[in-house]
Order: sequence, then C-alpha cells, then structure tokens
Amino acid sequence: MARLKHKLKRWMTRSLELPADVVMDLPRITMIGHLHIYIENHRGVLQFSNEELRLRLQQGELLIKGNEFVLKTILPEEILLEGKILDVQYIDI
Repeated sequence: MARLKHKLKRWMTRSLELPADVVMDLPRITMIGHLHIYIENHRGVLQFSNEELRLRLQQGELLIKGNEFVLKTILPEEILLEGKILDVQYIDI
C-alpha cells in the first residue's frame, strides 16, 4: 500500500507540476554560503550541540556538522541554523 501511495505522489508531482517537497513530504533545505541553513518540513530535533544538528525527516535523518552553531529560529517544522557549516548529510534509515 505504501508503494502505491508513493507512486501516486510521484505521478501527481510530474503530471500536475506540483512541487515535490509539498506532495511527497520532502524537506526543503536552503543554504546560504557556509553560514546559514534553513530547513523546512522536518519531523523534530534528535540532537543539537555546538558542532552538530541531527533532524528527523519523514524518511531518514539529516545530519549537519560544523562549529559555533546557534539555533536562530525553531518552529514545529522549520529551523534556521547559524554557524560555520562544514558538512550536510542525508542518512537513509
């Protein structure tokens, strides 16, 4: 059933020209240089420190590494992180 639902969402994205992040419940990540990263459509903070932010996604996790991290904005599905961003990884679980 989940596979059929995923195929239907992909078809809607292509056929109706709807944004994939909206239809398929994907995160939208906007990065400005290595100083700011804005993540929309996450499912919660798993871990935060001065050097690492780990977010739960609909499918998997997002790991951001760097230093001097400060959470400037944190909302139920949006986060603005500032600091020196060195690495951004998607972890498929």
